[in-house]
Amino acid sequence: VQLQASGGGLVQTGDSLRLSCAASGFTFGPCTWGWFRQAPGKEREFVAAIRRPGSTGYYADSVTVKGRFTISRDNARNTVYLQVNSLRPFDTAVYYCAAASGCLIRSSYGTEINYNYWGQGTEVTVSS
Repeated sequence: VQLQASGGGLVQTGDSLRLSCAASGFTFGPCTWGWFRQAPGKEREFVAAIRRPGSTGYYADSVTVKGRFTISRDNARNTVYLQVNSLRPFDTAVYYCAAASGCLIRSSYGTEINYNYWGQGTEVTVSS
């Protein structure tokens, strides 16, 4: 199984980006997708997750995430997306996608060890 993340880049404050992560090698596709990010000099943190069968996304409680990030998935393509709007310099980070074969419960979304597979990360840099 491999996860390939893409869509990062250098943007200006206020811009938007759509990050993508495609999975290959799954027989049935992951049940749970997650996005995490790691800012320079900081630990990796949970951003968002989405789980079958629904399309409802769950987001970190951080006020810096809510309202600006939207996670979605395309089951037919085994792909997850993260739409990020109104980017700010503090959003600068490497964004990682993660996939779990199992269906995680909500309280487990933010725990990295629960995800079986990780992408290589896509870098987002927001200039002021």
